Amino acid sequence: MVSSVPRLVIAAPSSGSGKTTVATGLMAALSARGFAVSPHKVGPDYIDPGYHALATGRVGRNLDAYLCGPELVAPLFAHGADGCDIAVVEGVMGLYDGAAGEGELASTAQVAKLLRAPVVLVVDASSQSRSVAALVHGFVSWDPEVRVGGVILNKVASDRHEGLLREALDSVGVPVLGVLRRAAQVETPSRHLGLVPVAERGAVAVEAVSAMAAQVAGGCDLSALVSLARSAGPLAGAGWDAGEVLVSSPPPPLPSPTLGFARAGGPPSSPGAAPPDPRSALDGPRPQAPPEGVPPDGLVVAVAGGAAFTFSYAEHGELLSAAGAEVVTFDPLRDEELPEGTAGLVIGGGFPEVYASELSANESLRKAVAELALSGAPVAAECAGLLYLCRELDGLPMCGVLDASARMSERLTLGYRDAVAVSDSALAAAGTRMRGHEFHRTVVEPGAGDAPAWGMRAPERRVEGFVQRGVHASYLHTHWASEPGVARRFVERCRTS
Repeated sequence: MVSSVPRLVIAAPSSGSGKTTVATGLMAALSARGFAVSPHKVGPDYIDPGYHALATGRVGRNLDAYLCGPELVAPLFAHGADGCDIAVVEGVMGLYDGAAGEGELASTAQVAKLLRAPVVLVVDASSQSRSVAALVHGFVSWDPEVRVGGVILNKVASDRHEGLLREALDSVGVPVLGVLRRAAQVETPSRHLGLVPVAERGAVAVEAVSAMAAQVAGGCDLSALVSLARSAGPLAGAGWDAGEVLVSSPPPPLPSPTLGFARAGGPPSSPGAAPPDPRSALDGPRPQAPPEGVPPDGLVVAVAGGAAFTFSYAEHGELLSAAGAEVVTFDPLRDEELPEGTAGLVIGGGFPEVYASELSANESLRKAVAELALSGAPVAAECAGLLYLCRELDGLPMCGVLDASARMSERLTLGYRDAVAVSDSALAAAGTRMRGHEFHRTVVEPGAGDAPAWGMRAPERRVEGFVQRGVHASYLHTHWASEPGVARRFVERCRTS
């Protein structure tokens, strides 16, 4: 199978240059002209895809070569872009910035190469004129495999400023595909973890996206951008499919008797020694995969949503459905009970710290969550979900599933993590290797239970999270497309718990 969906990658020299404004505005402007636009975001970020979904009417999808591996970038892209007229991919940080100490891994440049997609460089021109030529030349020439097909100049002050910039760029040979003036109405508010999510802004977010679309439509050559997108090379291979990967994915690895991790904050049991890779024990025969196309059997997996829990990857719900679950979303801010027939619970990331009072006031739902967890039903909680399961958050009562206290912190914890499951859980057998990321300004005390969820291998060795009964709670955000067996294991545990 060959995917020939026209596509563009919107990149920049650094964060804060205007990628989100341009990418979201371009998505909305093209959608308004009748294009079916597939929205994508490089990296693990959950917030920008919400704006992309608002701009296009389609779910925003992430392309992360660290979390999922480079080999899944093109299949996941093809899955999301199936049936679309054009795809717009918003980059992350600067064009060549990726996972720390890992070269180009997870960078926008790497994803552009994997997708054989041309790059449009968004340059904040607010404090430069002729120097823009040196800047663009450097980005164009740094990696000859990255094709920078054009530049969009952002925050241009005047006609005279624009003239100076265009004259300088003539010598570089990269066309100027758009010029955007400073416009306060397209600014989007931020707080401690970046932009305020769409779900919290309502009509104001709609107005912001409309303003971005108007600015991009008025300042950019849309026809030239579409033509550039159509120059992308064909992508060979089939698109990712939740049902197919569940059948073909290997079962979770066998438990490992020792993983070399100490209690939270302690040193490894064997200083300097890497823990054994449990996958090496799986060279023998493996059990047969379950029958393809498991039909839903009324087994409900409740997934937290609403303004307090906005962080999730679309593929998680697709994998749960393919494994036979009926996925039902509920809002912990509004719903007083879990969905009828709930057999398992998934609570992803978000901002419970912002809504702590409202979450605490919903005593009926807190009690229902605690009772479900006490029954032994599978509960998967990531970051915000971890906070919600704690005894308290900033002094306010939460679900009390975990004997732990959570509070806001001034310190930002951010970065990719290489992890291994320390304890058998509803999500993974001990020894399962996964990559994830942390992104929070909160602290949970203690940081790990008697049965920790994960042992972090990098950037530093430590244990983190909680496994008790059917609960798996941790700060670590993971992408289940990298290990589809996680969803299958979770649903099977729902059936048997």
